[in-house]
Amino acid sequence: MVNMIDSKTVYIDDTVILGENCTIYPNVMIKGKTTIGDNTVIYMGSYIEDSHIGKNNIIYTSYIVNSNLGDNNIIGPYAHIREGNDIKDNNKIGSFVELKNDTIQCNVKIPHLSYIGDTSIESGVNIGAGVKTANYNGKEKKHTEIQSDVFIGCNAVLVAPVTLCKDSYVAAGSVITQDVPEKSLAIARERQINKDL
Repeated sequence: MVNMIDSKTVYIDDTVILGENCTIYPNVMIKGKTTIGDNTVIYMGSYIEDSHIGKNNIIYTSYIVNSNLGDNNIIGPYAHIREGNDIKDNNKIGSFVELKNDTIQCNVKIPHLSYIGDTSIESGVNIGAGVKTANYNGKEKKHTEIQSDVFIGCNAVLVAPVTLCKDSYVAAGSVITQDVPEKSLAIARERQINKDL
């Protein structure tokens, strides 16, 4: 059984497969070769196309195209999951996060206002608000690797190609252009200077 709050406002292609006990809110569009797993809730205004969505996911007003989503994830609101993403289980992809061509393992948090592209992220990573991967050099896309249990502070920029090794930290506001070794803190920003007015 699928629960639709207002079926008159929902569009679902006949190629879509819906699991048991899904709940779909008004103004949702699901297109193409999409599968939705059991007990998934899709809130109003979401658009999903040619994607596999696993079980027990909550999708708040988000856009998902040509991507795979595992189980027990929380997406949005207003996440933009573009083509080529493979997102495993128990992740938080939050408000105004844009993903493109990423592989994301389990228990990763990208809560808000980030762009992550052409990146591999291992389990247990926490990415602060406003973090961006600079993955395009004007000619080609470059790859970023973030290993397990890395913590990235707010408004950091990761200039690909770069690797953040396991258990490392990136200080807020840093522009990272070199690999960060295991169990180290990377700080790449100007020292603050206060001057009298």
